[in-house]
Amino acid sequence: MLGVSTFHPPPLKPSSHSAIIRLNPKLPFSFSNFPNSNRSSTTKPLIIRAIDAAQSFDYESKAALQFQNAQKLKIAIIGFGNFGQFLAKTFVRQGHTVLAHSRSDYSAVAQSVGVRFFPNADDLCEEHPEVILLCTSIISTHDVLVSLPLQRLKRSTLFVDVLSVKEFPKDLFLELLPNDFDILCCHPMFGPESASRSWSGLPFVYEKVRIGNEDHRIARCDKFLDVFGRDGCRMVEMSCAEHDRYAAGSQFITHTVGRVLDMLLLESTPINTKGYESLLNLVRNTSGDSFDLYYGLFMFNKNSLEMLERLDLAFEDLRKQLIARLHDVVTNQLFENAGKVQNLEESNNHAVAKYGQNGSAIVLSSKNQRSADAKLQGYDKSNGSRLSNDRRKLKIAIIGFGNFGQFLAKTFVSQGHKVLAYSRTDYSDVAQELGVSYFNDADDLCEQHPEVILLCTSILSIEKVLKSLPVQRLKRNTLFVDVLSVKEFPRNLFLQHLPPYFDVLCTHPMFGPESGKNGWKGLPFLFDKVRVGRVESRMSRCDRFLDIFSKEGCRMVEMSCAEHDWHAAGSQFVTHTTGRFLEKLKLEATPIDTKGYETLLSLVENTAGDSFDLYYGLFLYNINAMEQLQRFDLAFESLKKQLFDRLHVIYRKKVFQNEENISDFPERSMLPEISEDSHMVSFTDTVDAK
Repeated sequence: MLGVSTFHPPPLKPSSHSAIIRLNPKLPFSFSNFPNSNRSSTTKPLIIRAIDAAQSFDYESKAALQFQNAQKLKIAIIGFGNFGQFLAKTFVRQGHTVLAHSRSDYSAVAQSVGVRFFPNADDLCEEHPEVILLCTSIISTHDVLVSLPLQRLKRSTLFVDVLSVKEFPKDLFLELLPNDFDILCCHPMFGPESASRSWSGLPFVYEKVRIGNEDHRIARCDKFLDVFGRDGCRMVEMSCAEHDRYAAGSQFITHTVGRVLDMLLLESTPINTKGYESLLNLVRNTSGDSFDLYYGLFMFNKNSLEMLERLDLAFEDLRKQLIARLHDVVTNQLFENAGKVQNLEESNNHAVAKYGQNGSAIVLSSKNQRSADAKLQGYDKSNGSRLSNDRRKLKIAIIGFGNFGQFLAKTFVSQGHKVLAYSRTDYSDVAQELGVSYFNDADDLCEQHPEVILLCTSILSIEKVLKSLPVQRLKRNTLFVDVLSVKEFPRNLFLQHLPPYFDVLCTHPMFGPESGKNGWKGLPFLFDKVRVGRVESRMSRCDRFLDIFSKEGCRMVEMSCAEHDWHAAGSQFVTHTTGRFLEKLKLEATPIDTKGYETLLSLVENTAGDSFDLYYGLFLYNINAMEQLQRFDLAFESLKKQLFDRLHVIYRKKVFQNEENISDFPERSMLPEISEDSHMVSFTDTVDAK
């Protein structure tokens, strides 16, 4: 502001100069600076005493502030539990006024997040919130809505729910709320766990069930939806009936699978696959929700019972497929000699083989010896200093050149190894494209004296293939390797059918063409040096083969075959079982997919790409798999029992509303009592008694 002394300026003659008066900032402020100024001697000059740079009135900033305030809402949250608190934090952060009411006292929590808490619903309603947001459980929604003092609210108040089912609250609102109130049914398809970091890209489903035609009511509804739009939610407008149809096929299935797996007490293992890790994440996300929420998905969505029945039938069908192919004779045949093999291996540990490279003795290493060898020899890149690059290259023969054999061959060739291949099917064209020498005759291949024989056949045919190989044409001490998903079975097979002068390495790359298509970095590669000669060249050859996977970034895990199968039954077999029975449901993506449902779709895609023989092999050739299948079955049955027991209680109370009064009456016998002296009550006696 300007502070000036009082003065009476003389009248100015009109001129072109007096139309606009400009001050020259370089000159002292005085009327002598003005053209044609006739200042009297008694008049004091106009002197600037102070300038305040801040404007007393900023129209643009004030208009912006008014607009921002117009976008703010007064939102009352009814039910201030975990989910109510979760939403309240975002409401407050965006500048909305938030009130809360709940049966439990959350006043301290409310204060900490900037929310006003009201123990009394009347007090809250008298604050005239613009939006009533119900965050109660689905089971208590009816009772809470009936208890609200609606008469204390402004007419036209907007009622909103956030339940996981939509037709039920929609019908409830239309039945219990006066026509004056607006209704918006919505479902944020995320929660405190799945959206702990951000809401960006997560689906928010809504239906404008009943919104008044007035501009301010339409704008209020849009402002509430904008709360979620501003935080990056994927806004999906959809009818409540359509939502429930999709939700039964996605959300209910996701929670059902998550709860079944939770009952299995799954734990992380040293050989986790990507699929198994996704199941562990699914369990973490679903187990955090209350059983009431899950039960609400079942009880209040008319489509859920059908989905539960389909799940039941799918699992039963899968179980029948497995059991139908399981024969006690085959199982006994596979494992009856397991004890003999164990004794044979123990005796070999102390024996000196007749045939060694250059006639030298070979001591077959025990488990403890293998651990010592691993420390001494290692299989990482540091071994490169021991041998030249040329000498480190291997001649590897792949027996069984299907998808997985071709998948491995690409990496072998890229690292400079010489690769040969043989298969019952003619893959010569594919082999030529990959830079692999293909042989139609196994004798011809063996006469090439490969250093490594890598069996990539299916688990069902490996024994037949191994017996058919002309091993007599190979060099003594050739290294035999398998890549099967079970380990004790091929280990026993190798020890039974291969002469003791052959080396044996059992491995399991716990990935495939689908899960390893973008690289092998960080993916687990399990191995067990079952029988490797103590000669330097043979130990080095085994390490060079393992180094192929180490160079690609695999997480190398040395583990006994027995330990692998124990872990695999609890992880890999459960993963494939889950994917297989979900595949039978023909699941499809929906417009409201949650992260959990996307996990299941990805799991189905990964497991469906494998043949049923592979899955059947996991079951038949892993002695721990039957127990896991039984546990899975019991867990599913237990979950169904929980659902139907609670459904029975609620249904019984609804049918017998006066159950408590009925229980007060004494029990009545349905048949007449018969005395000890008579076995029959005559018609005459009965009439006389009346």
